[in-house]
Amino acid sequence: MSTLKKFAGQTAIYGISTVISRFLNFILTPIYVGLYPAKVYGILTTLFSWASILNAILSFGMETTFFRFLNKHGNKRKVYSNTFFTVAVVAVAFTIIALFASQGIARWMYRENVASLEDYKIFIKLFIWILCIDALSVIPFAKLRADGRPIKYATIKLINISCFVGINLFFLFIVPLAIKNGWPLSSFFEQWFRHAWVGYVFIANLVASIVTLLLLLPELLQLTFDIDTRLISEMFLYSFPVLIANLSFIINENSDKLFLEKLLPGDVASTQVGIYGACSKIAIFLSIFIQAFRLGAEPFFFSYAKNRNAGETYAKIMHYFIIAISLIFVALVANIDLLKYFIRSHDPDQRILYWSGLQVVPVLLFGYVSLGIYMNLSIWYKLSDQTRYGLYISGIGAILTIVLNVIFIPKYSYIASAWISLFTYFTMMVLSYILGQKNYPIPYNLKKALLYLILAILTVVLSFNVFQRNIIAGNVLLVIFAAIAFFKERKELLQIMGKGNERS
Repeated sequence: MSTLKKFAGQTAIYGISTVISRFLNFILTPIYVGLYPAKVYGILTTLFSWASILNAILSFGMETTFFRFLNKHGNKRKVYSNTFFTVAVVAVAFTIIALFASQGIARWMYRENVASLEDYKIFIKLFIWILCIDALSVIPFAKLRADGRPIKYATIKLINISCFVGINLFFLFIVPLAIKNGWPLSSFFEQWFRHAWVGYVFIANLVASIVTLLLLLPELLQLTFDIDTRLISEMFLYSFPVLIANLSFIINENSDKLFLEKLLPGDVASTQVGIYGACSKIAIFLSIFIQAFRLGAEPFFFSYAKNRNAGETYAKIMHYFIIAISLIFVALVANIDLLKYFIRSHDPDQRILYWSGLQVVPVLLFGYVSLGIYMNLSIWYKLSDQTRYGLYISGIGAILTIVLNVIFIPKYSYIASAWISLFTYFTMMVLSYILGQKNYPIPYNLKKALLYLILAILTVVLSFNVFQRNIIAGNVLLVIFAAIAFFKERKELLQIMGKGNERS
Protein backbone atom coordinates (compact mmCIF):
# COMPACT_ATOMS: atom_id res chain seq x y z
CA MET A 1 0.00 0.00 0.00
CA SER A 2 1.42 3.42 -0.90
CA THR A 3 2.57 5.79 1.83
CA LEU A 4 -0.08 8.36 0.96
CA LYS A 5 -2.86 5.77 1.00
CA LYS A 6 -1.72 4.46 4.39
CA PHE A 7 -1.59 8.01 5.75
CA ALA A 8 -5.03 8.76 4.28
CA GLY A 9 -6.45 5.56 5.78
CA GLN A 10 -5.32 6.35 9.32
CA THR A 11 -6.39 9.97 8.98
CA ALA A 12 -9.81 8.77 7.77
CA ILE A 13 -10.26 6.72 10.95
CA TYR A 14 -9.36 9.73 13.08
CA GLY A 15 -11.61 11.83 10.87
CA ILE A 16 -14.67 9.60 11.12
CA SER A 17 -14.37 9.34 14.90
CA THR A 18 -13.80 13.10 15.19
CA VAL A 19 -16.80 13.86 12.96
CA ILE A 20 -19.04 11.54 14.98
CA SER A 21 -17.73 12.92 18.28
CA ARG A 22 -18.11 16.52 17.23
CA PHE A 23 -21.55 15.82 15.76
CA LEU A 24 -22.70 14.26 19.03
CA ASN A 25 -21.29 17.24 20.88
CA PHE A 26 -22.73 19.62 18.31
CA ILE A 27 -26.29 18.41 18.86
CA LEU A 28 -26.01 19.87 22.35
CA THR A 29 -25.66 23.37 20.87
CA PRO A 30 -29.33 23.74 19.81
CA ILE A 31 -30.32 22.20 23.15
CA TYR A 32 -28.23 24.70 25.13
CA VAL A 33 -29.35 27.60 22.94
CA GLY A 34 -32.99 26.60 23.36
CA LEU A 35 -32.63 26.13 27.10
CA TYR A 36 -30.36 28.98 28.15
CA PRO A 37 -30.57 32.71 27.39
CA ALA A 38 -27.55 34.07 25.52
CA LYS A 39 -26.04 35.54 28.70
CA VAL A 40 -26.14 32.14 30.46
CA TYR A 41 -24.73 30.37 27.41
CA GLY A 42 -21.93 32.90 27.70
CA ILE A 43 -20.83 31.15 30.94
CA LEU A 44 -20.14 27.97 28.97
CA THR A 45 -18.29 29.87 26.25
CA THR A 46 -16.12 31.74 28.76
CA LEU A 47 -15.22 28.76 30.95
CA PHE A 48 -14.47 26.44 28.03
CA SER A 49 -12.24 29.18 26.60
CA TRP A 50 -10.28 29.29 29.86
CA ALA A 51 -10.14 25.50 29.88
CA SER A 52 -8.52 25.50 26.42
CA ILE A 53 -5.80 27.88 27.60
CA LEU A 54 -5.10 25.92 30.79
CA ASN A 55 -5.07 22.58 28.95
CA ALA A 56 -2.19 23.88 26.83
CA ILE A 57 -0.26 24.86 29.97
CA LEU A 58 -0.84 21.56 31.75
CA SER A 59 0.23 19.42 28.79
CA PHE A 60 3.37 21.60 28.61
CA GLY A 61 3.95 20.93 24.93
CA MET A 62 4.82 17.33 25.85
CA GLU A 63 2.57 15.72 23.24
CA THR A 64 4.69 17.00 20.35
CA THR A 65 7.86 16.40 22.40
CA PHE A 66 6.81 12.78 22.93
CA PHE A 67 6.56 12.14 19.17
CA ARG A 68 9.89 13.82 18.51
CA PHE A 69 11.83 11.93 21.22
CA LEU A 70 10.35 8.57 20.27
CA ASN A 71 12.31 8.91 17.03
CA LYS A 72 15.47 10.25 18.71
CA HIS A 73 15.77 8.04 21.78
CA GLY A 74 16.38 4.29 21.79
CA ASN A 75 14.28 3.43 24.86
CA LYS A 76 10.69 4.25 23.89
CA ARG A 77 9.18 3.09 27.19
CA LYS A 78 11.52 5.44 29.07
CA VAL A 79 10.44 8.35 26.84
CA TYR A 80 6.79 7.48 27.44
CA SER A 81 7.14 7.21 31.24
CA ASN A 82 9.22 10.35 31.69
CA THR A 83 6.89 12.36 29.46
CA PHE A 84 3.82 11.17 31.38
CA PHE A 85 5.24 11.83 34.85
CA THR A 86 6.37 15.30 33.82
CA VAL A 87 2.81 16.18 32.77
CA ALA A 88 1.39 14.47 35.89
CA VAL A 89 3.56 16.54 38.28
CA VAL A 90 2.52 19.78 36.56
CA ALA A 91 -1.17 18.75 36.63
CA VAL A 92 -1.19 17.77 40.32
CA ALA A 93 0.65 20.94 41.36
CA PHE A 94 -1.82 23.05 39.37
CA THR A 95 -4.80 21.26 40.95
CA ILE A 96 -3.61 21.84 44.51
CA ILE A 97 -2.87 25.54 43.91
CA ALA A 98 -6.06 26.15 41.94
CA LEU A 99 -8.32 24.52 44.54
CA PHE A 100 -6.90 26.82 47.22
CA ALA A 101 -7.52 29.82 44.95
CA SER A 102 -10.92 28.68 43.63
CA GLN A 103 -13.04 31.08 45.70
CA GLY A 104 -11.00 34.09 44.59
CA ILE A 105 -11.24 32.95 40.95
CA ALA A 106 -15.01 32.59 41.30
CA ARG A 107 -15.36 36.13 42.67
CA TRP A 108 -13.24 37.48 39.78
CA MET A 109 -15.42 35.75 37.17
CA TYR A 110 -18.74 36.45 38.89
CA ARG A 111 -21.42 38.29 36.90
CA GLU A 112 -24.69 39.40 38.51
CA ASN A 113 -27.99 38.30 36.93
CA VAL A 114 -26.24 35.37 35.23
CA ALA A 115 -25.60 32.89 38.08
CA SER A 116 -25.03 33.12 41.82
CA LEU A 117 -21.58 33.44 43.37
CA GLU A 118 -22.02 30.02 44.99
CA ASP A 119 -22.71 28.52 41.57
CA TYR A 120 -19.55 30.10 40.18
CA LYS A 121 -17.55 28.51 43.04
CA ILE A 122 -18.96 25.09 42.10
CA PHE A 123 -18.25 25.63 38.39
CA ILE A 124 -14.62 26.56 39.08
CA LYS A 125 -13.95 23.50 41.29
CA LEU A 126 -15.50 21.16 38.74
CA PHE A 127 -13.37 22.68 36.01
CA ILE A 128 -10.17 22.31 38.03
CA TRP A 129 -10.75 18.55 38.37
CA ILE A 130 -11.71 18.24 34.70
CA LEU A 131 -8.45 19.95 33.70
CA CYS A 132 -6.35 17.70 35.94
CA ILE A 133 -7.88 14.44 34.68
CA ASP A 134 -7.75 15.52 31.03
CA ALA A 135 -4.05 16.39 31.43
CA LEU A 136 -3.34 12.87 32.73
CA SER A 137 -4.93 11.46 29.56
CA VAL A 138 -2.83 13.45 27.06
CA ILE A 139 0.28 11.25 26.87
CA PRO A 140 -1.56 7.88 26.92
CA PHE A 141 -3.63 9.15 23.97
CA ALA A 142 -0.42 10.26 22.22
CA LYS A 143 1.00 6.76 22.77
CA LEU A 144 -1.98 5.22 20.97
CA ARG A 145 -1.32 7.51 18.00
CA ALA A 146 2.40 6.77 18.00
CA ASP A 147 1.70 3.02 18.14
CA GLY A 148 -0.52 3.30 15.06
CA ARG A 149 -3.72 2.33 16.91
CA PRO A 150 -6.27 4.80 15.56
CA ILE A 151 -9.22 2.44 16.14
CA LYS A 152 -8.63 2.19 19.90
CA TYR A 153 -7.98 5.93 20.06
CA ALA A 154 -11.21 6.62 18.17
CA THR A 155 -13.23 4.18 20.30
CA ILE A 156 -12.19 5.81 23.58
CA LYS A 157 -12.89 9.28 22.20
CA LEU A 158 -16.35 8.17 21.06
CA ILE A 159 -17.10 6.68 24.48
CA ASN A 160 -15.97 9.94 26.08
CA ILE A 161 -18.28 12.13 24.01
CA SER A 162 -21.17 9.64 24.23
CA CYS A 163 -20.86 9.71 28.00
CA PHE A 164 -20.78 13.53 28.01
CA VAL A 165 -23.83 13.83 25.75
CA GLY A 166 -25.73 11.07 27.55
CA ILE A 167 -25.30 12.63 31.00
CA ASN A 168 -26.29 16.03 29.60
CA LEU A 169 -29.50 14.57 28.18
CA PHE A 170 -30.15 12.75 31.46
CA PHE A 171 -30.03 15.95 33.52
CA LEU A 172 -31.68 18.23 30.96
CA PHE A 173 -34.55 15.96 29.84
CA ILE A 174 -34.90 12.60 31.60
CA VAL A 175 -34.81 13.87 35.19
CA PRO A 176 -37.36 16.68 34.52
CA LEU A 177 -39.65 14.14 32.81
CA ALA A 178 -39.28 11.73 35.71
CA ILE A 179 -40.26 14.44 38.20
CA LYS A 180 -43.13 15.71 36.06
CA ASN A 181 -44.64 12.26 35.43
CA GLY A 182 -43.94 10.71 38.82
CA TRP A 183 -41.60 8.00 37.51
CA PRO A 184 -39.62 5.80 39.91
CA LEU A 185 -37.03 7.83 41.87
CA SER A 186 -38.90 11.06 41.10
CA SER A 187 -39.09 11.94 44.82
CA PHE A 188 -35.33 11.39 45.10
CA PHE A 189 -34.68 13.69 42.14
CA GLU A 190 -36.97 16.40 43.55
CA GLN A 191 -34.79 16.70 46.65
CA TRP A 192 -31.77 18.07 44.80
CA PHE A 193 -32.57 18.69 41.14
CA ARG A 194 -32.37 22.25 39.75
CA HIS A 195 -34.15 22.85 36.48
CA ALA A 196 -31.91 24.03 33.59
CA TRP A 197 -28.90 24.46 35.90
CA VAL A 198 -25.80 25.02 33.76
CA GLY A 199 -23.64 23.20 36.32
CA TYR A 200 -24.90 19.85 35.02
CA VAL A 201 -22.89 20.47 31.83
CA PHE A 202 -19.70 20.60 33.91
CA ILE A 203 -20.66 17.52 35.94
CA ALA A 204 -21.21 15.60 32.71
CA ASN A 205 -17.77 16.70 31.49
CA LEU A 206 -16.09 15.56 34.70
CA VAL A 207 -17.72 12.11 34.64
CA ALA A 208 -16.79 11.66 30.96
CA SER A 209 -13.17 12.59 31.74
CA ILE A 210 -13.00 10.06 34.59
CA VAL A 211 -14.43 7.31 32.37
CA THR A 212 -11.84 8.15 29.69
CA LEU A 213 -8.94 7.90 32.13
CA LEU A 214 -10.21 4.50 33.31
CA LEU A 215 -10.35 3.28 29.70
CA LEU A 216 -6.70 4.30 29.32
CA LEU A 217 -5.61 2.09 32.23
CA PRO A 218 -3.90 -0.48 29.93
CA GLU A 219 -1.62 2.29 28.69
CA LEU A 220 -1.09 3.62 32.22
CA LEU A 221 -0.07 0.16 33.43
CA GLN A 222 2.79 0.19 30.91
CA LEU A 223 4.44 3.07 32.77
CA THR A 224 7.72 2.40 34.56
CA PHE A 225 9.13 4.59 37.31
CA ASP A 226 12.41 5.02 35.44
CA ILE A 227 13.03 8.72 35.92
CA ASP A 228 15.84 10.15 33.81
CA THR A 229 16.54 13.76 34.79
CA ARG A 230 18.86 14.31 31.82
CA LEU A 231 16.17 13.12 29.39
CA ILE A 232 13.58 15.31 31.10
CA SER A 233 15.90 18.31 30.79
CA GLU A 234 16.34 17.68 27.06
CA MET A 235 12.59 17.32 26.62
CA PHE A 236 11.99 20.56 28.53
CA LEU A 237 14.39 22.43 26.25
CA TYR A 238 12.46 21.14 23.23
CA SER A 239 8.98 21.47 24.72
CA PHE A 240 9.16 24.92 26.32
CA PRO A 241 9.00 26.79 22.99
CA VAL A 242 6.26 24.34 21.93
CA LEU A 243 4.36 25.17 25.13
CA ILE A 244 4.61 28.91 24.49
CA ALA A 245 3.63 28.37 20.84
CA ASN A 246 0.63 26.22 21.88
CA LEU A 247 -0.34 28.73 24.53
CA SER A 248 -0.12 31.59 22.06
CA PHE A 249 -2.27 29.61 19.63
CA ILE A 250 -4.88 28.96 22.33
CA ILE A 251 -4.84 32.65 23.21
CA ASN A 252 -5.46 33.43 19.54
CA GLU A 253 -8.31 30.93 19.51
CA ASN A 254 -10.07 31.85 22.74
CA SER A 255 -9.00 35.26 24.05
CA ASP A 256 -11.49 37.08 21.83
CA LYS A 257 -14.34 35.59 23.86
CA LEU A 258 -12.60 36.50 27.11
CA PHE A 259 -11.96 40.06 25.90
CA LEU A 260 -15.59 40.41 24.85
CA GLU A 261 -16.59 39.48 28.39
CA LYS A 262 -14.24 42.05 29.93
CA LEU A 263 -14.24 44.95 27.44
CA LEU A 264 -17.95 45.29 26.65
CA PRO A 265 -20.45 46.90 29.05
CA GLY A 266 -21.66 44.50 31.72
CA ASP A 267 -25.29 44.58 30.56
CA VAL A 268 -24.44 43.28 27.06
CA ALA A 269 -21.15 41.39 27.48
CA SER A 270 -22.53 37.93 28.28
CA THR A 271 -25.13 38.22 25.52
CA GLN A 272 -22.52 39.18 22.91
CA VAL A 273 -20.26 36.32 24.03
CA GLY A 274 -23.21 33.93 23.79
CA ILE A 275 -24.06 35.04 20.22
CA TYR A 276 -20.44 34.86 19.09
CA GLY A 277 -19.87 31.51 20.80
CA ALA A 278 -22.99 29.96 19.26
CA CYS A 279 -22.23 31.19 15.71
CA SER A 280 -18.63 30.03 16.10
CA LYS A 281 -20.00 26.50 16.47
CA ILE A 282 -20.78 26.42 12.73
CA ALA A 283 -17.09 26.92 12.01
CA ILE A 284 -16.39 23.82 14.10
CA PHE A 285 -17.24 21.68 11.06
CA LEU A 286 -14.03 22.91 9.44
CA SER A 287 -11.98 22.55 12.62
CA ILE A 288 -13.08 18.90 12.75
CA PHE A 289 -11.22 18.24 9.51
CA ILE A 290 -8.15 20.12 10.76
CA GLN A 291 -8.11 18.17 14.02
CA ALA A 292 -8.51 14.82 12.25
CA PHE A 293 -5.67 15.70 9.90
CA ARG A 294 -3.40 16.71 12.78
CA LEU A 295 -4.07 13.48 14.66
CA GLY A 296 -2.89 11.43 11.73
CA ALA A 297 -0.25 13.81 10.37
CA GLU A 298 1.85 14.58 13.45
CA PRO A 299 3.06 11.05 14.25
CA PHE A 300 3.35 10.29 10.51
CA PHE A 301 5.52 13.32 9.78
CA PHE A 302 7.93 12.49 12.61
CA SER A 303 8.23 8.81 11.70
CA TYR A 304 8.67 9.55 7.97
CA ALA A 305 11.26 12.32 8.36
CA LYS A 306 14.28 10.07 7.65
CA ASN A 307 12.97 8.94 4.25
CA ARG A 308 14.77 10.31 1.20
CA ASN A 309 11.60 11.69 -0.43
CA ALA A 310 10.10 13.11 2.79
CA GLY A 311 9.94 16.70 1.47
CA GLU A 312 8.10 15.72 -1.70
CA THR A 313 5.64 13.63 0.32
CA TYR A 314 4.95 16.49 2.76
CA ALA A 315 4.40 18.85 -0.18
CA LYS A 316 1.94 16.46 -1.82
CA ILE A 317 0.03 16.04 1.45
CA MET A 318 -0.18 19.83 1.80
CA HIS A 319 -1.47 20.14 -1.77
CA TYR A 320 -4.41 17.78 -1.21
CA PHE A 321 -5.02 19.23 2.24
CA ILE A 322 -5.54 22.68 0.71
CA ILE A 323 -7.96 21.29 -1.89
CA ALA A 324 -9.95 19.43 0.79
CA ILE A 325 -10.10 22.34 3.22
CA SER A 326 -11.12 24.75 0.44
CA LEU A 327 -13.98 22.44 -0.59
CA ILE A 328 -15.21 22.22 3.02
CA PHE A 329 -14.98 26.01 3.36
CA VAL A 330 -17.13 26.55 0.26
CA ALA A 331 -19.60 23.79 1.23
CA LEU A 332 -20.24 25.21 4.71
CA VAL A 333 -20.89 28.73 3.43
CA ALA A 334 -23.14 27.37 0.65
CA ASN A 335 -25.33 25.67 3.27
CA ILE A 336 -25.14 28.19 6.07
CA ASP A 337 -28.91 28.79 6.00
CA LEU A 338 -29.38 25.12 6.90
CA LEU A 339 -26.60 24.97 9.47
CA LYS A 340 -27.98 27.99 11.32
CA TYR A 341 -30.79 25.80 12.67
CA PHE A 342 -28.27 24.14 14.94
CA ILE A 343 -28.31 27.38 16.93
CA ARG A 344 -32.07 27.75 16.88
CA SER A 345 -33.89 28.90 20.01
CA HIS A 346 -37.55 28.23 20.83
CA ASP A 347 -37.92 31.91 21.66
CA PRO A 348 -38.29 33.86 18.35
CA ASP A 349 -36.54 36.91 19.80
CA GLN A 350 -33.61 34.82 21.05
CA ARG A 351 -33.45 33.05 17.66
CA ILE A 352 -33.16 36.36 15.80
CA LEU A 353 -30.57 37.48 18.35
CA TYR A 354 -28.39 34.40 17.79
CA TRP A 355 -28.75 34.49 13.99
CA SER A 356 -27.69 38.14 13.90
CA GLY A 357 -24.13 36.84 14.29
CA LEU A 358 -24.10 34.68 11.13
CA GLN A 359 -22.16 37.34 9.23
CA VAL A 360 -18.98 36.35 11.10
CA VAL A 361 -19.11 32.70 10.04
CA PRO A 362 -17.38 33.02 6.60
CA VAL A 363 -14.68 35.16 8.22
CA LEU A 364 -14.11 32.62 10.99
CA LEU A 365 -14.07 29.79 8.44
CA PHE A 366 -11.31 31.33 6.36
CA GLY A 367 -9.43 31.95 9.59
CA TYR A 368 -9.61 28.18 10.17
CA VAL A 369 -8.40 27.57 6.61
CA SER A 370 -5.32 29.71 7.36
CA LEU A 371 -4.87 27.96 10.70
CA GLY A 372 -5.02 24.51 9.10
CA ILE A 373 -2.37 25.45 6.56
CA TYR A 374 -0.22 26.95 9.32
CA MET A 375 -0.46 23.76 11.38
CA ASN A 376 0.62 21.76 8.31
CA LEU A 377 3.50 24.15 7.63
CA SER A 378 4.65 24.15 11.25
CA ILE A 379 6.12 20.67 10.93
CA TRP A 380 9.37 22.19 9.60
CA TYR A 381 10.47 23.68 12.93
CA LYS A 382 9.42 20.58 14.87
CA LEU A 383 11.38 18.22 12.62
CA SER A 384 14.48 20.42 12.57
CA ASP A 385 14.47 20.97 16.38
CA GLN A 386 14.01 24.71 15.83
CA THR A 387 10.91 24.98 18.01
CA ARG A 388 11.87 28.53 18.98
CA TYR A 389 10.43 29.62 15.63
CA GLY A 390 7.05 28.28 16.69
CA LEU A 391 7.36 30.48 19.76
CA TYR A 392 8.21 33.54 17.64
CA ILE A 393 5.37 33.02 15.14
CA SER A 394 2.70 32.21 17.72
CA GLY A 395 3.97 34.99 19.98
CA ILE A 396 3.49 37.52 17.17
CA GLY A 397 0.00 36.06 16.66
CA ALA A 398 -0.84 36.39 20.35
CA ILE A 399 0.37 40.01 20.46
CA LEU A 400 -1.70 40.88 17.40
CA THR A 401 -4.76 39.18 18.92
CA ILE A 402 -4.47 40.93 22.26
CA VAL A 403 -3.63 44.42 20.99
CA LEU A 404 -6.18 44.47 18.17
CA ASN A 405 -8.98 43.05 20.35
CA VAL A 406 -8.34 45.65 23.03
CA ILE A 407 -8.45 48.42 20.41
CA PHE A 408 -11.43 47.30 18.33
CA ILE A 409 -13.79 45.25 20.56
CA PRO A 410 -15.22 48.26 22.46
CA LYS A 411 -16.37 49.75 19.13
CA TYR A 412 -17.12 46.74 16.91
CA SER A 413 -17.82 43.93 19.42
CA TYR A 414 -17.55 40.35 18.10
CA ILE A 415 -17.35 41.52 14.44
CA ALA A 416 -13.88 42.81 15.28
CA SER A 417 -13.01 39.53 17.02
CA ALA A 418 -13.80 37.49 13.90
CA TRP A 419 -11.73 39.66 11.55
CA ILE A 420 -8.83 39.84 14.01
CA SER A 421 -8.85 36.04 14.28
CA LEU A 422 -8.62 35.77 10.48
CA PHE A 423 -5.87 38.39 10.22
CA THR A 424 -3.82 36.70 12.96
CA TYR A 425 -3.99 33.20 11.48
CA PHE A 426 -3.26 34.50 7.99
CA THR A 427 -0.19 36.36 9.30
CA MET A 428 1.05 33.25 11.12
CA MET A 429 0.56 31.16 7.98
CA VAL A 430 2.59 33.56 5.82
CA LEU A 431 5.37 33.88 8.42
CA SER A 432 5.65 30.11 8.80
CA TYR A 433 5.90 29.62 5.05
CA ILE A 434 8.61 32.26 4.60
CA LEU A 435 10.72 31.11 7.57
CA GLY A 436 10.22 27.45 6.71
CA GLN A 437 11.45 27.86 3.15
CA LYS A 438 14.61 29.55 4.48
CA ASN A 439 15.39 27.06 7.25
CA TYR A 440 13.84 23.73 6.15
CA PRO A 441 12.78 23.99 2.49
CA ILE A 442 9.86 21.82 1.38
CA PRO A 443 8.85 22.00 -2.33
CA TYR A 444 5.26 23.21 -1.90
CA ASN A 445 3.35 24.13 -5.07
CA LEU A 446 2.65 27.74 -4.14
CA LYS A 447 0.96 28.70 -7.42
CA LYS A 448 -1.63 25.92 -7.23
CA ALA A 449 -2.23 26.57 -3.53
CA LEU A 450 -2.96 30.25 -4.18
CA LEU A 451 -5.18 29.34 -7.13
CA TYR A 452 -7.43 27.12 -5.02
CA LEU A 453 -7.54 29.54 -2.09
CA ILE A 454 -8.41 32.56 -4.26
CA LEU A 455 -11.02 30.54 -6.15
CA ALA A 456 -12.55 29.41 -2.84
CA ILE A 457 -12.73 32.98 -1.53
CA LEU A 458 -14.38 34.25 -4.72
CA THR A 459 -16.91 31.40 -4.60
CA VAL A 460 -17.76 32.18 -0.98
CA VAL A 461 -18.20 35.91 -1.68
CA LEU A 462 -20.58 35.07 -4.53
CA SER A 463 -22.52 32.59 -2.42
CA PHE A 464 -22.81 34.66 0.77
CA ASN A 465 -22.93 38.25 -0.48
CA VAL A 466 -24.03 38.27 -4.12
CA PHE A 467 -26.57 35.40 -3.93
CA GLN A 468 -27.52 36.30 -0.35
CA ARG A 469 -26.98 32.79 1.12
CA ASN A 470 -29.32 31.16 -1.42
CA ILE A 471 -28.83 27.42 -0.87
CA ILE A 472 -29.41 26.36 -4.49
CA ALA A 473 -27.04 28.99 -5.91
CA GLY A 474 -24.46 28.21 -3.26
CA ASN A 475 -24.47 24.49 -3.99
CA VAL A 476 -24.29 25.05 -7.76
CA LEU A 477 -21.15 27.11 -7.11
CA LEU A 478 -19.83 24.32 -4.87
CA VAL A 479 -20.31 21.74 -7.63
CA ILE A 480 -18.52 23.99 -10.12
CA PHE A 481 -15.62 24.47 -7.69
CA ALA A 482 -15.37 20.71 -7.04
CA ALA A 483 -15.50 19.95 -10.79
CA ILE A 484 -12.65 22.36 -11.48
CA ALA A 485 -10.55 20.77 -8.72
CA PHE A 486 -11.23 17.24 -9.96
CA PHE A 487 -10.47 18.16 -13.57
CA LYS A 488 -7.10 19.68 -12.61
CA GLU A 489 -6.12 16.82 -10.27
CA ARG A 490 -7.59 13.76 -11.99
CA LYS A 491 -4.30 12.48 -13.46
CA GLU A 492 -2.37 12.62 -10.19
CA LEU A 493 -5.24 11.08 -8.22
CA LEU A 494 -5.50 8.17 -10.65
CA GLN A 495 -1.73 7.75 -10.54
CA ILE A 496 -1.68 7.59 -6.71
CA MET A 497 -4.56 5.10 -6.67
CA GLY A 498 -2.85 3.05 -9.36
CA LYS A 499 0.43 2.93 -7.43
CA GLY A 500 -1.43 1.96 -4.31
CA ASN A 501 -3.15 -0.95 -6.10
CA GLU A 502 0.13 -2.18 -7.55
CA ARG A 503 1.73 -2.35 -4.11
CA SER A 504 -1.24 -3.82 -2.30
